[in-house]
Formats: sequence, structure tokens, C-alpha cells
Amino acid sequence: MFRPTFESLGTYQCPDWYRDAKFGIWSHWGPQSVPMCGDWYARNIYRQGEPQYLEHMRRYGHPSVFGYKDIVKLWKAERFHPEELMDLFKRSGARFFMGMAMHHDHFFLYPSKLNPMNAMNVGPLRDIAGLWRDAARNAGLPFGLSEHLGASFTWWNYNKGCDTYGPYAGVPYVGNDPEWRDFYLDNREHVTFRDDGVVEKYAWYTKNKQFHDYWLAVFCEFVDLYQPELVYTDGGIPFGLRSGSELPGTVGLGHDDRDYQNGLEAIAYLYNASVTRSGENRAVFLQKDDRPEIRRVGILDVEMNQLPDISDQVWQTCTSTGVWFPDARQPYKPPGHNIEMLVDIVSKNGVMLLNVMQRADGTLDDETRWIVEEIGAWMEICGEGIYGTRPWRVFAEGSSRAGHEGALLEDPAAVSVRERRGNWKEGDYRFACKGNILYAFLMRTPENRQAIVKSLTPADAVRSVKLLGEGHVPYVQDAGGLTVTLPPQMPTPYVNALAIELA
Repeated sequence: MFRPTFESLGTYQCPDWYRDAKFGIWSHWGPQSVPMCGDWYARNIYRQGEPQYLEHMRRYGHPSVFGYKDIVKLWKAERFHPEELMDLFKRSGARFFMGMAMHHDHFFLYPSKLNPMNAMNVGPLRDIAGLWRDAARNAGLPFGLSEHLGASFTWWNYNKGCDTYGPYAGVPYVGNDPEWRDFYLDNREHVTFRDDGVVEKYAWYTKNKQFHDYWLAVFCEFVDLYQPELVYTDGGIPFGLRSGSELPGTVGLGHDDRDYQNGLEAIAYLYNASVTRSGENRAVFLQKDDRPEIRRVGILDVEMNQLPDISDQVWQTCTSTGVWFPDARQPYKPPGHNIEMLVDIVSKNGVMLLNVMQRADGTLDDETRWIVEEIGAWMEICGEGIYGTRPWRVFAEGSSRAGHEGALLEDPAAVSVRERRGNWKEGDYRFACKGNILYAFLMRTPENRQAIVKSLTPADAVRSVKLLGEGHVPYVQDAGGLTVTLPPQMPTPYVNALAIELA
């Protein structure tokens, strides 16, 4: 059994089921989906002049009159059919599924005894997390939950302010109302007032011990209720620094080992619950601090980004078909972009968790459903080179990297910036292997249909080459590498893959 210490949790081993899964679907869904105005809506409607503040005021009324407490009542999830969605997600090739326990908005998606503002009491009047769990388990998929509560205490400080000009100047936002203090959090210690309004004193985590204990109690509550195989926390291990540094332009809190105690208690609780159920730890804890001593206790999550090279530890990218919550103004990443990311991530010993944009009523729009179905069709052809694979001796051939749109990143240490699509060239490959099969993914199909793989040495004797979805294809191996002749019509319009059998 695990103890809540870095020494004990540092013995954690990634379970094989997760290492082999490579691809999961996430439903990052809740009341903030209602306005279709994007991320952090619950926070930004209390920031005068912000686009979401203006959208909210003109659509619903002033946030001092109609605030976020009223938005949650509009979230009905009236067309939410989790079994049908889970069937689609499984057909997409997902090998695990993650729902959301709560976002930073302090609204829980399950019937909590610790917070009455939850989906069973308000809005859908259903146990959203429980419905997701049942659908995932019925589909044979490991089930996870994401929690974003750790940052809520500081994240929601703006609701203690007021407008500084206009018809509601000086009228306190509802976060100041004693009746709603529990929901909007009693976090005035993270607010500084000046004559010209409210100035945030913001760090990702608070030092408030009462909130730390509340967070831990909530964590244990949903672990007991749903027995998740995965838990994702939106930040580093609560309540130390986030990802080794504070957010830009913020006041650092500093930390010592005691800051992590509640977080370590939570991780040990998750792992020990899994050991009790299964006789071994099959649970995964995902967090975003990349310091080595922190990474050892679970799995590193890299939000909307990729590591620059092969990692000796399994890691994860969490990403989305669009932004995190629906935004009618924003485009989606097309199927090819999502597939290219998956291939790049897998080549570096990573796993991709893809959020599928979901409307407030629980349905998917046509474009989202098309993206998911296209990924599934690609997985039918190329999934052999994804599932259960391991990194090869190099992850890539060619100079292009996922990164700045329209720019070639020559620096091998360069990491993609907010997921701008790689400017792929002929000769760009990503590699993964399984036994004696090397999978070479063609990030761009050569026009002359001659694929030349230079990373193979004469010692890598090739027995056969298949084009996934097509079958055996002609090849020549010589001192210059491996030259494969491709057919005029490729099996998929996206990334194609060669399965190279080595002696």
C-alpha cells in the first residue's frame, strides 16, 4: 500500500493498460457550455469589459442581477444520451474515457454531500458523472474523472468585485452575497481593492488550509463513489507550485513540502483504493508539474502541447477538438491535425486525451461528430501502429516539427505552441515499434510515391514491408536506407503508415 509521501509514491509504475491505450476521449462539459462563449466563462463574466462579460450582459443581463448561479440553472442536458455517445467514442478508437467531476466554477457533476450546487440538485437533475461511468464500463472502457477544484479558490476571486463605471457602478457582484458565499467561495483574502476597482492577487493555488481540507474531502468522495481508473487534476500536485512556476503576471505563493500534503494524501487514496479492488494498482493520476521529483508520483500531463523528444516515462497530452468549452466563434482542429498530433505524441512515449466539444444539451454538432468518425476510420486502418507500441530508438526522421504554423522548426528541442499544425514535408516520419515490427508514419505522402526511410541501418535487416490498409508493397534496402514504392491511391487521406518487419 502507498503512503502519502514522495518517497512512497515515487515507486509508482504506470499500468500497462494505460501505456498500451494511447488514445482516450474526454468530455470537458458542464454549465459553462450553455452560452457557447468559450473557456473560463464563470470567471470572466465578473471582469468588466471582457468579451464574455459583454456577451453575458447583452444576452442575459448584468452579472449583478443574472450571474453564474443563474447560468447553471439553464444547463439541462436534456438530449444527453451517454450510451450512444460512448458507442461513438469507442468506434473512434478510444481505449479509455474521462468525464469531469467539476470545473473551476465549483459546480459538481455528481450528487455530492459536500456541495449542494451539483447536477443532481440544479440544472440537469441527473448524476452526470455516474451516467458517464456506467456507459464507459458497459462499453468496456476504463473510466476517469477530471477535477479542477484545486484552483477554484483563487480563480473565482473576481466575483467579489463590482463594475467601476456604467449603470451598475459600485453594485457588488453576487460573490459578496452571504447567501451565496459557499458557492462563490469565501476567498476575499485573494482580492485587493483599490479606488479604481478590484485588482487580483492571483496564484494558481491558495494557502488556505480550510480549503485544502475541503478539496481533499471532495477528492475522496468522488473516488469512493465512482472508483475511477484515472483522475486528472488541473495543475500540479495540490497545493504546491503549478508546473514549476506561477502563471504569467501573478504573485508567487512559494511552497514547501507541507504544501503538497493534501495532494499526496489524495494520490495515495486513489492508488490504495485501486489496490484494494484489483490486488494491484491500476490507477493513473495525471498532473502538470514537469519537475522530475513530482513526475515520479504519477503521469505528466502536457496541456495542448507536446514534449520535444522521447520521454523515458509515459506522459499525456490533453487537447481538444476546439477550445475547452464550446465557443461559436472558434474553428475546430480538422481530423488530420488531431491524427498528426496523436502520431507525434505516440512516437515520444505519450498518450493523447482528446476533448470532444459537446453542446449544452448533451449532443455533438455535425462537424464534431464528423471529426470523431474520421479519426475512427483512420484508426481502423492505422491503429495497429498505435495501440500497444513503444518508442523506437529515434522518434522522427526529417526536420519538421509540430509547432509554429507555416514555419519549419529546425530546433529539435522546439515544442509546439498552442498546437499549431506542423508544416510537414516529404521525408518527415514518426516511428513506433511493437516486437520486431517498426511502424513508420508518413507525415506527408511523397508525390513520386517513393518513400525513403534513412534511419534504418544495414544492421536493420528488413524482411517485409506492408502499407497499413493495403498490404505488402515493393521495397529495396541498401546502404542509403529503405526505399518503398507506394501505390497511386493511398489507404487514407491522412497520415499513412508502413509496417516494416525486421529480422
